[in-house]
Amino acid sequence: MTPFGERVRSLRDAKGVTLKQMATDLSISSAYLSALEHGKRGQPSPQLVRQICAYFGIIWDEAEALERLADLSHPRVTVDSSGLSAKATELANRLSERIGDLDEETLDRLLTILDAVPPRKTIGVRRVAGRRR
Repeated sequence: MTPFGERVRSLRDAKGVTLKQMATDLSISSAYLSALEHGKRGQPSPQLVRQICAYFGIIWDEAEALERLADLSHPRVTVDSSGLSAKATELANRLSERIGDLDEETLDRLLTILDAVPPRKTIGVRRVAGRRR
Protein backbone atom coordinates (compact mmCIF):
# COMPACT_ATOMS: atom_id res chain seq x y z
CA MET A 1 0.00 0.00 0.00
CA THR A 2 1.15 3.55 -0.63
CA PRO A 3 0.64 6.61 1.60
CA PHE A 4 -1.80 8.00 -0.98
CA GLY A 5 -3.71 4.71 -1.22
CA GLU A 6 -3.91 4.42 2.54
CA ARG A 7 -5.31 7.95 2.83
CA VAL A 8 -7.86 7.47 0.04
CA ARG A 9 -9.05 4.26 1.65
CA SER A 10 -9.45 5.96 5.04
CA LEU A 11 -11.39 8.83 3.43
CA ARG A 12 -13.60 6.34 1.63
CA ASP A 13 -14.22 4.35 4.81
CA ALA A 14 -15.00 7.50 6.80
CA LYS A 15 -17.56 8.54 4.20
CA GLY A 16 -18.99 5.02 4.00
CA VAL A 17 -18.42 4.75 0.27
CA THR A 18 -17.54 1.48 -1.41
CA LEU A 19 -14.61 1.28 -3.78
CA LYS A 20 -16.97 0.43 -6.62
CA GLN A 21 -19.23 3.42 -5.90
CA MET A 22 -16.31 5.86 -5.69
CA ALA A 23 -14.84 4.54 -8.93
CA THR A 24 -18.20 4.93 -10.67
CA ASP A 25 -18.62 8.46 -9.30
CA LEU A 26 -15.14 9.42 -10.54
CA SER A 27 -15.61 7.69 -13.92
CA ILE A 28 -12.64 5.38 -13.40
CA SER A 29 -12.55 1.62 -13.16
CA SER A 30 -12.82 -0.02 -9.76
CA ALA A 31 -9.79 -2.14 -10.72
CA TYR A 32 -7.72 1.02 -11.24
CA LEU A 33 -8.87 2.56 -7.95
CA SER A 34 -8.13 -0.68 -6.14
CA ALA A 35 -4.66 -0.83 -7.71
CA LEU A 36 -4.02 2.77 -6.61
CA GLU A 37 -5.09 1.98 -3.06
CA HIS A 38 -2.94 -1.15 -2.91
CA GLY A 39 0.17 0.37 -4.48
CA LYS A 40 -0.03 -1.73 -7.62
CA ARG A 41 -0.24 1.38 -9.81
CA GLY A 42 2.03 4.38 -9.88
CA GLN A 43 1.18 7.88 -8.92
CA PRO A 44 -2.25 9.18 -9.88
CA SER A 45 -2.46 12.09 -12.28
CA PRO A 46 -2.78 15.57 -10.78
CA GLN A 47 -6.26 15.73 -12.34
CA LEU A 48 -7.36 12.57 -10.52
CA VAL A 49 -5.99 13.90 -7.24
CA ARG A 50 -8.04 17.08 -7.75
CA GLN A 51 -11.13 14.97 -8.55
CA ILE A 52 -10.63 12.99 -5.34
CA CYS A 53 -10.23 16.21 -3.35
CA ALA A 54 -13.47 17.55 -4.82
CA TYR A 55 -15.21 14.22 -4.19
CA PHE A 56 -14.39 14.35 -0.49
CA GLY A 57 -14.69 18.14 -0.17
CA ILE A 58 -11.01 18.50 0.65
CA ILE A 59 -9.56 22.00 0.27
CA TRP A 60 -6.52 24.10 1.18
CA ASP A 61 -3.94 22.41 3.41
CA GLU A 62 -5.66 19.04 3.30
CA ALA A 63 -5.67 19.11 -0.50
CA GLU A 64 -1.97 20.01 -0.55
CA ALA A 65 -1.27 17.18 1.88
CA LEU A 66 -3.09 14.71 -0.39
CA GLU A 67 -1.13 16.00 -3.40
CA ARG A 68 2.11 15.51 -1.44
CA LEU A 69 1.07 11.96 -0.55
CA ALA A 70 0.44 11.29 -4.24
CA ASP A 71 3.96 12.56 -5.02
CA LEU A 72 5.39 10.20 -2.37
CA SER A 73 3.41 7.19 -3.52
CA HIS A 74 5.21 5.78 -6.51
CA PRO A 75 5.81 2.14 -5.54
CA ARG A 76 9.11 1.95 -7.46
CA VAL A 77 11.82 4.53 -6.97
CA THR A 78 15.37 4.77 -8.23
CA VAL A 79 17.96 6.79 -6.38
CA ASP A 80 20.68 8.32 -8.53
CA SER A 81 23.63 8.81 -6.18
CA SER A 82 26.09 9.85 -8.88
CA GLY A 83 27.96 12.92 -7.68
CA LEU A 84 27.12 12.19 -4.05
CA SER A 85 29.48 10.82 -1.41
CA ALA A 86 30.41 7.16 -1.11
CA LYS A 87 28.39 7.02 2.13
CA ALA A 88 25.30 8.33 0.34
CA THR A 89 25.67 5.62 -2.31
CA GLU A 90 26.16 2.98 0.38
CA LEU A 91 23.07 4.18 2.24
CA ALA A 92 20.96 4.08 -0.92
CA ASN A 93 22.09 0.56 -1.74
CA ARG A 94 21.70 -0.77 1.79
CA LEU A 95 18.26 0.75 2.13
CA SER A 96 17.30 -0.83 -1.18
CA GLU A 97 18.43 -4.23 0.10
CA ARG A 98 16.88 -4.01 3.57
CA ILE A 99 13.73 -1.87 3.37
CA GLY A 100 11.51 -4.96 3.30
CA ASP A 101 13.03 -6.14 6.60
CA LEU A 102 12.36 -2.93 8.55
CA ASP A 103 9.52 -2.87 11.06
CA GLU A 104 7.08 0.04 11.40
CA GLU A 105 8.89 1.50 14.42
CA THR A 106 12.19 1.62 12.56
CA LEU A 107 10.51 3.14 9.50
CA ASP A 108 8.96 5.81 11.74
CA ARG A 109 12.36 6.62 13.26
CA LEU A 110 13.98 6.93 9.84
CA LEU A 111 11.16 9.16 8.57
CA THR A 112 11.53 11.37 11.65
CA ILE A 113 15.25 11.74 10.93
CA LEU A 114 14.55 12.66 7.31
CA ASP A 115 11.82 15.13 8.31
CA ALA A 116 14.31 16.92 10.58
CA VAL A 117 16.67 17.64 7.67
CA PRO A 118 15.56 20.44 5.36
CA PRO A 119 15.75 19.43 1.69
CA ARG A 120 18.55 21.08 -0.28
CA LYS A 121 17.47 20.08 -3.74
CA THR A 122 15.51 17.42 -5.60
CA ILE A 123 18.36 16.31 -7.86
CA GLY A 124 19.39 12.73 -7.21
CA VAL A 125 15.96 11.17 -6.90
CA ARG A 126 13.81 10.11 -9.78
CA ARG A 127 10.88 7.84 -10.10
CA VAL A 128 10.90 4.94 -12.48
CA ALA A 129 8.46 5.59 -15.33
CA GLY A 130 7.12 8.42 -13.24
CA ARG A 131 7.25 12.14 -13.02
CA ARG A 132 8.83 14.57 -10.65
CA ARG A 133 7.31 17.90 -9.75
